[in-house]
Amino acid sequence: MANKVAAPTEKVPRIQRVFINLLDTYSSGNIGKFLSNCVVGASLEEITEEEEEEDESKSAMQEPSSVKLKEGTFQIVGTLSKPENPRPTFAVETYSALSREDLLLRLLECDVIIYNITENSQQVEEAVWAVSALNEEVSHFERRKVFILLSTVMTWARSKSTDPDDSDIPFTEEDYRRRKQHPNFLDHINAEKMVLKFGKNAKKFVTYVVAAGLQYGLEGGILHTFFKIAWLGDVPALPVFGDGTNVIPAIHVLDLAGVIQNVIDHVPKVRYLVAVDESVHTLEDFVKCISKSTGPGKIQKIPKENAFLTKDLTQECLDHLLVHLRMEALLVKENFNIRWVAQTGFVENINNILKEYKQSRGLLPIKICILGPPAVGKSSIAEALSKHYKLHHIKLKDVISEAIAKLEAIVAPKDGGEGEEEGEEEEEEENVEDAQELLDGIKESMEQNSGQLEDQYIIRFIKEKLKSMPCRNQGYVLDGFPKTYDQAKDLFNQEDEEEEEEVRGKMLPFDRLIIPEFVCALDASDEFLKERVMNLPESVVAGTHYSQDWFLRSLSNYRDINTEDETVLNYFDELDIHPIHIDVGKLEDAQNRLAIKQLIKEIGKPRNYGLTDEEKAEEERRAAEESLAREAMQEAERERKEALEMAEKIARWEEWNRRLEEVKREERELLEAQSIPLRNYLMTYVMPTLMQGLNECCKVRPDDPIDFLAEYLFRNNPETQ
Repeated sequence: MANKVAAPTEKVPRIQRVFINLLDTYSSGNIGKFLSNCVVGASLEEITEEEEEEDESKSAMQEPSSVKLKEGTFQIVGTLSKPENPRPTFAVETYSALSREDLLLRLLECDVIIYNITENSQQVEEAVWAVSALNEEVSHFERRKVFILLSTVMTWARSKSTDPDDSDIPFTEEDYRRRKQHPNFLDHINAEKMVLKFGKNAKKFVTYVVAAGLQYGLEGGILHTFFKIAWLGDVPALPVFGDGTNVIPAIHVLDLAGVIQNVIDHVPKVRYLVAVDESVHTLEDFVKCISKSTGPGKIQKIPKENAFLTKDLTQECLDHLLVHLRMEALLVKENFNIRWVAQTGFVENINNILKEYKQSRGLLPIKICILGPPAVGKSSIAEALSKHYKLHHIKLKDVISEAIAKLEAIVAPKDGGEGEEEGEEEEEEENVEDAQELLDGIKESMEQNSGQLEDQYIIRFIKEKLKSMPCRNQGYVLDGFPKTYDQAKDLFNQEDEEEEEEVRGKMLPFDRLIIPEFVCALDASDEFLKERVMNLPESVVAGTHYSQDWFLRSLSNYRDINTEDETVLNYFDELDIHPIHIDVGKLEDAQNRLAIKQLIKEIGKPRNYGLTDEEKAEEERRAAEESLAREAMQEAERERKEALEMAEKIARWEEWNRRLEEVKREERELLEAQSIPLRNYLMTYVMPTLMQGLNECCKVRPDDPIDFLAEYLFRNNPETQ
């Protein structure tokens, strides 16, 4: 018998504060966001079918970011893995780099503490510390606290079946005491045992362990790597590690959040719960489903050892992917009220899962159509846009060549393999017959039209190309086609008659899957185009259609087609896809850089995974080179300025010395000029008497020569005589 949920022993408070560790990671982040939109106690009420349908329609209509917070919802707080990461919008508070004492104070403020150890094994030690520290504070609790350890089914990986004769019997919560962990998850099972050891005083502190299956859904999860490989389309087949027959228990991350919501609201007596969906999917089922819905449609089985070469998959991810385990969540299925997103499993819900994955990641195709007269620059602009946005450049000539080569490959005789099934052989024979018939029709059409192919074949091939998985994933740049209203109508028309009837009264029926989102109408005057072709180098013109006769005829034909009432641009206007008109002639840019820049501004940012590791490394290298070049230029400029300043300083010093010498010379001359009268006076009146006195002094040789000389000068002063 399944364990029944105990009725809550106390009234659920209307506001509950919930702590979750590492809110900036995939699993904790989505669980936190889900709980922040859940009203406390909502899961205690039974979900009616009408409510379930209403929820499904709302979730289909609403994007995750547009959900408004309701009143009475859980208040989410938690830690961040990196301090620099921004706080999630749904969180009331976030903490990082706290001491254990401060973290315990934050935990004591919360009614529910959730420790998620499914993504980061380093959190196991902190989770054990948290439950131990909280248990020591039980006597101080004002009201009951709930501790939930979110663990993984990998703690069951080596468990032995209850029935040796029937290994397909799934494990349930009742078997949790006999579980045996994977060797790499010893810390996880020890943490589970420690958490269950505490929380025996259920009125004050109750503890739970939720063992979750492989998590998928929304923007990430372990399966993200396979989605990315498939979406990029770089490999012919998606890898399956080993034989792929191992059963992997799994759960959508929002369904896991629903399980946690029910645990908080119901506070069940059973304290060990398993959270998995109802599916029994193998690794091959997962990979094949992703390949068919997103990628090449094929899988390739490779040895398990080669799995370690996949750089995006960690050891923990590989352990989950290689586990073989059947599990059933009886308590969750029979007693909880969960608004399931994917109760039946991954494969059955792949369309919704893929849709939410692409929306969450921003992986939306960009579909562009470039139209215009010959020589206006369609191909160069299309090539630049396809490179910038990582889109598929669809050229008419290449599509036709590729399609014919593909048909010839089908028709070519093959050596039949011995192990082929009859059904496959019959289907292949039909394909060969169809391909041969189509090839014959193409050859006949080209013979009758001087080597040109009829529109019906061209449109068929291009439509197949636009509907191919790469174009549906990334998008395309359609180069110079369709040329006429009728071609556009035949190419983009809706093939499904029922849908066609529904939209007939509103507007032209069209296929939303392949219709372009942006139509760029390039144009230029005939004189500009003629001059551009005339100025092309001979090496470029050789072997192309840009001969004078062909170009003039082609340009004239283009103008004739586009003077009628029903032009190809009219077709898009009628569908409210208004073309972006660019006059290339007025831009006066031979390389079309301005036109490309204008288009990139109109189209917006790329909608892909962003730069690859190699591109990031290349960009960093280029940035480093630019930085070094900039620093070298700055250093050279600084040295130039210093040299200039030094030269100016030396010049000023020399000028100052020159002027100083000039001043000194002028002062000398002035002094000399001012001293002439005095010298004349001395020579006339003083020096003769002084010389006579000195001569007399030499003759007499008095004892005091100075006194004698003074007496002599006083006696013989010319003015007194």
